[in-house]
Formats: sequence, structure tokens, C-alpha cells
Amino acid sequence: MPTPLHALAQRPLTVPAVAELLALPDLTELRGDHEASDAECTRRGWGMQHATLDEYQRTGHGHLYCGDSPFAPFGDPDLRHLLVFGEVYPVDTDDEGMSNGPWLYEAMDGWESEPGWSGLRPATVDDCEAVLAQAARAVTEHLGAAPERTLVSDSCVVTGPAMTHRVWRTGTHALVVGPHGDNGPYGYLTHLQLSFTPLGRGPALPPPEDEQALAAWLAAHVDW
Repeated sequence: MPTPLHALAQRPLTVPAVAELLALPDLTELRGDHEASDAECTRRGWGMQHATLDEYQRTGHGHLYCGDSPFAPFGDPDLRHLLVFGEVYPVDTDDEGMSNGPWLYEAMDGWESEPGWSGLRPATVDDCEAVLAQAARAVTEHLGAAPERTLVSDSCVVTGPAMTHRVWRTGTHALVVGPHGDNGPYGYLTHLQLSFTPLGRGPALPPPEDEQALAAWLAAHVDW
């Protein structure tokens, strides 16, 4: 029987959204220029959202973006970038009385109210895996390559079940589609995200059989 979850909100990841994220470091003419960066965000249809996290922007493709410099994300190859296309409220076995339920459902209401997002209550891990698989197909289509590593792990979440992480690498960056604990004020929620981070955040990619080392590598490249 699929593992139950309280709620899932999502907006499918698209190939153009992946392409936009991966091109952010290339706009070197905007590096450090906040005024020009603001103008570029406006041109792209990026804007602030008010229902989820203050440090996130909504991209023109409708996903939630955050990075080391979320309001000036262009032109720096050393920045980390995060694109959230799903949000999950997992079942917390330490909160059997659902004391966190009211405010976490309210937080999920915020994610579901983002333009183009939809919600499912209750949901299952299988529902999340379908969202992650669809996102992985978008990354594969853009890069023209299947994931280099795949690992089912709960090492990057605060609470809740293990889900699939998929890893690609360019010459300079790691791309990971998978779950990650929401480090914001909600804490108990889980992002479904595409992270785009410099390879130098961790050692060389471990061999497939070393799952413990691969889990540590993932955490180094997706943690915020």
C-alpha cells in the first residue's frame, strides 16, 4: 500500500523552466548589478509571491525560485539555485495528535494558491514520485541525457518517507531532482525541487554501490 501523505501541491516542471534555470550563470553582464537584475526579472515575468516564503520569487513559469542571491540571481557561477515545483506535507509519526495540522494545512493552502498550482489531499508517496519522474523527464529532455545516479533516500528531508533523487552533472554544476526539507519557517514540509549547484560543494560523485556516500553527496549539493 502506498505511503500516505497529508497533502501535495505541485506545478509541473517544464523544459523551458529547466533551460532558464541552467542559463542563469551565463548572464555575466548582470553580475552584481541589482538594478539591472531587477529589470531583467521584471522582463522575464518574475515577481514576488506572498503566500509561501518571503525569500522566494515566482518565476515566469510559475515555480518558486530561491538562491544565494535570490533577487540578483544572474551571472555568478558560484551561486546555488533552487527551483521548487512541489510541496509536500508528510505524515509525522511524532505528531499523532495532529497538533501541527491546522497551521501546516494553512501553509499548504498558500502553496496551492500560487498561480497554476494544484493540490491533492490526501496524497501518497506514489503521487510525489509521479511529480518527480515528470520533472526528471524535463531535465533529461533539456540535457539530452538520462540521470547519472538515482537513489531512494530520506537523508535530505526533515520528516517523512524516502523518495527518489536523480542526479545529472554538467562540467561545472550538479543538478538534482528530488525531495528536500523546507528550511523555512514551516520546517515539517518537504520541497520537491530542482537544485542547480556548483560541483565544488562536495567531493567527486561516489560510485553507485556506495549509497551512504551518495546520500552525503546529495545533502552537500541540495542543502541550504
